Amino acid sequence: MRVLIVEDEPFLAEAIRDGLRLEAISADIAGDGYAALEALAVTAYDVAVLDRDIPGPSGDEVARRIVAAGDGPSILMLTAADRLNDKASGFELGADDYLTKPFAMRELVLRLRALARRAARPRPPVREAGGIRVDPFRREVFRDGKYVALTRKQFAVLEVLVDANGGVISAEELLERAWDENADPFTNAVRITVSALRKRLGEPQVIETIPGVGYRIADAL
Repeated sequence: MRVLIVEDEPFLAEAIRDGLRLEAISADIAGDGYAALEALAVTAYDVAVLDRDIPGPSGDEVARRIVAAGDGPSILMLTAADRLNDKASGFELGADDYLTKPFAMRELVLRLRALARRAARPRPPVREAGGIRVDPFRREVFRDGKYVALTRKQFAVLEVLVDANGGVISAEELLERAWDENADPFTNAVRITVSALRKRLGEPQVIETIPGVGYRIADAL
C-alpha cells in the first residue's frame, strides 16, 4: 500500500510516515495543498491522509479535486475538529473516513488497511494465493500453514503480488507501490527484495519471473 500524508506540521507528518513504515506501508509527505495536488498527479496512491487545515488549496479543495478526477485514492480526513457538523461536511466532500487528532497510530493503520481493502474491489481481510496466506492487519504470512518471518519491505512486495491474484506485476509497479518517492528508479532493490523473499518463502518457488514483464504468484491462476 502507498499513502500520501497531507499535513503541514512537519513533526506530525514525519511521525505518521515513520509509524506507517513500521507497518510495511510506504508513505510520502505533502506539506501544503499545492504539493499534494502535484504528488497526486504523478503517483497512484491507495489512500490520502488529508488534513483539512493546510496552506495553499485547502484540504477540502484537495478532496474535491480527488473526487472530481475519479478513480483516485480513498480519502481519510485528519483534523482537530471533532464536531458532528465538521465530520458531516467532510463526508459530504467525498471523504471515506474521518479521524480526529490526537489519535492512536494503531487506529490509523487499521483504518488505512480497511480503506485500501475496499477501494479497488471487494477483498477479504486475509488474502491467499499459491499456498501463501497474507494477513495485512496482523502483518503475518503463512505458507502451507507455516509462519514465515518477513522484513517490512518483503511483506509489502508480497502483499502487492498476492493482491494481483495471479496477475503479473512489473518491477516498476512494485517500486511505485512498495517504496516511497525517495526510491531510485534505476535501483535493483526490487530484484534483491524479490530474491530474498523467495528464500524466505522456501521451496518450491512460488514467485515466478516473467522475462521482460515482471513477477507473479505462480500457482494463483
